[in-house]
Amino acid sequence: MKSELHSCAGCRHHHGEHAAPRRGFFSRRHRHRASCHGPETGTPAAGRRVLMVGNPNDGKSALFNRLTGRYVVVSNYPGTTVAVSQGRMRHEGADYTVVDTPGMYSLYPITEEERVARRMLLEEDHEVVLHVVDAKNLSRMLPFTIQLIEAGLPVILVLNIMDEARQQGLAIDTEGLARKLGIPVVPTVSISGEGIRRLKETIASCPDRSGRLSVDYGLPIERAAREIAGQMPESSFSSRASALLALQEDRDVLNMISTGGSDRAQEIFSVLNRLKKELAHPVGYYLTMGRQRRAEQILNGLVTEQETRKNGLPALLDRLLMSPWTGIPILILVLYYGFYRFVGGFGAGTVVDFLEGHIFETYFVPFVNGWSERLIPWPVLRELVAMDYGVLTLGVRYAVAIVMPIVGAFFLVFSVVEDSGYLPRLSMLIDRVFKRIGLSGRAVIPMTLGFGCGTMATMVTRTLESVRERVIATVLLALAIPCSAQLGVIFGLAANAPGVIVTWITTVALMFLFIGFLTARILPGRSPDFFMELPPLRLPRLANVWIKTSTRMRWYFVEILPLFLLASVIIWFGNITGLFQGALNLLGYPTRWIGLPAEAAQAFLFGFFRRDYGVAGLYDIHTGGALTNNQLAVATITLTLFLPCVAQFLVMLKERGWRVAMIVAGFVFPFAFVVGGAVNFVLNLFRINL
Repeated sequence: MKSELHSCAGCRHHHGEHAAPRRGFFSRRHRHRASCHGPETGTPAAGRRVLMVGNPNDGKSALFNRLTGRYVVVSNYPGTTVAVSQGRMRHEGADYTVVDTPGMYSLYPITEEERVARRMLLEEDHEVVLHVVDAKNLSRMLPFTIQLIEAGLPVILVLNIMDEARQQGLAIDTEGLARKLGIPVVPTVSISGEGIRRLKETIASCPDRSGRLSVDYGLPIERAAREIAGQMPESSFSSRASALLALQEDRDVLNMISTGGSDRAQEIFSVLNRLKKELAHPVGYYLTMGRQRRAEQILNGLVTEQETRKNGLPALLDRLLMSPWTGIPILILVLYYGFYRFVGGFGAGTVVDFLEGHIFETYFVPFVNGWSERLIPWPVLRELVAMDYGVLTLGVRYAVAIVMPIVGAFFLVFSVVEDSGYLPRLSMLIDRVFKRIGLSGRAVIPMTLGFGCGTMATMVTRTLESVRERVIATVLLALAIPCSAQLGVIFGLAANAPGVIVTWITTVALMFLFIGFLTARILPGRSPDFFMELPPLRLPRLANVWIKTSTRMRWYFVEILPLFLLASVIIWFGNITGLFQGALNLLGYPTRWIGLPAEAAQAFLFGFFRRDYGVAGLYDIHTGGALTNNQLAVATITLTLFLPCVAQFLVMLKERGWRVAMIVAGFVFPFAFVVGGAVNFVLNLFRINL
């Protein structure tokens, strides 16, 4: 079986940083091992907790949707910015709480997501652990199953994406695999629902606490593990599993050992030091190789592969998408037809014209203004609700009539692209470029999320391995990554002016590369290693696209719509107190200096409260005929490079500290106007009319 992992998974023991140890790592002892059945009845107890673990791109989220029917709660894990989904599953009258943990590759964590997933395994009450694997890559993912079994966890192995495994000619003896592992094994296809009922029945039947499996890691490691196993603090993991983590010098484990008594710690550290002298490689290498050998022994005779064509259309598409010579033109086509034509032409054109020009301007705004004049006798309060800066006539109009159709169109296209498997290939394509700016292809995750929401993307920079990467990514997100609403409105503004779009994309892309290259040279450190699994290319499924788009739209209404309303209140307050006008007067100087009319300063001020709010302000100015195409190009470039919104700035303060946040803000503000002025100068110098 082929696995397209573009790095050595066996070398994970020496990559990355470690987070500060967290109290409570070993604070619970087998709480999830309470009987899964009611007293002497054999019937499932209500409210049992099921944790789903597995690698990224193994269909875990789709399986979660199948089990729960819908997303119920999506929230950050306490003390982190890592999102965790919880849903409710019902089977034969019993309730279950299903938790979709962040992706992880082993119990030895590298990234923040893996740390959160391991903490959930250790500290959350759960009766069942579903290890979801991609059946096509079973030989590579089975070592993690072995590690979970060694830890004494109640594991069910879920062989997901079985349809694609069969298409590749793979046949897996699931019953034989279950016998060898000593745990239930259930094949599923989460997209179609195949095997879901059997999986629910297996969860309800309460699997054995753990499989009966042993792995021989060699005499030195086995002897050291036996010596320290009895000294390990109590945990939800078996003493052997905890000892093996200690031998890998897991930071959290060693911290708990150090606080458990000086005599015990001294004895354990003495064993660790002796073992390191006996071995030629780090302990993690032997553990990884030992589990891989054991996995191959288990799978021997259980997996057969029929002869299939290896170099068909999928392989050709992979080469085309990841080669710079063909991948970049394909990316341009995706951006043009997917985002520019659909988001800009249909979303920002047809839909916005109908909602904003017909519904709101013809009916909603006159209705609100009329009723506010009749019902609210105080002009100050009337302007809070209606008129130029009212919550309803400005906040709701911008959020619902202008930004929402564009955001919805963007999320729809993005969901299609995401479900097709194109994004991981884009990561591999841009890894070469990102290496030049101190990042790896892994940074495509926060950068791509930045096109949805810069605030969320800034939080996700925690997943990058080094502080240097996080700072570089934070700077680039604040400077040159427009959020979805901002991006969509820009496409809408320039839907009939391709020259504006080309100038905007070219300038922002050059600034992205220039500032990234400059920052990478200023900050010390080396470029990170990168590996990413490539899921197969698929035709997007309507159900997946609908779930992803609708979930993101709910997020927009819950998280973003209130910010529009809050921004309109702040603008109203600034307007009645004179602060708003004072800020506009100050912004008027650099605005006029880059060749824009003074009223464009209002868009920049709006943009500080919400970046998309600012571009929506440009929409009003441009449709009023106050901007030429050249001025529109200068305005969109400057506003894109302008300060991030208040929410993103506050997250930047929290994640990177006040010093980094203030340096970024102090640099971005003048830099945006310098670049805008330079573009205006070049256009005038060469008499270019866009």
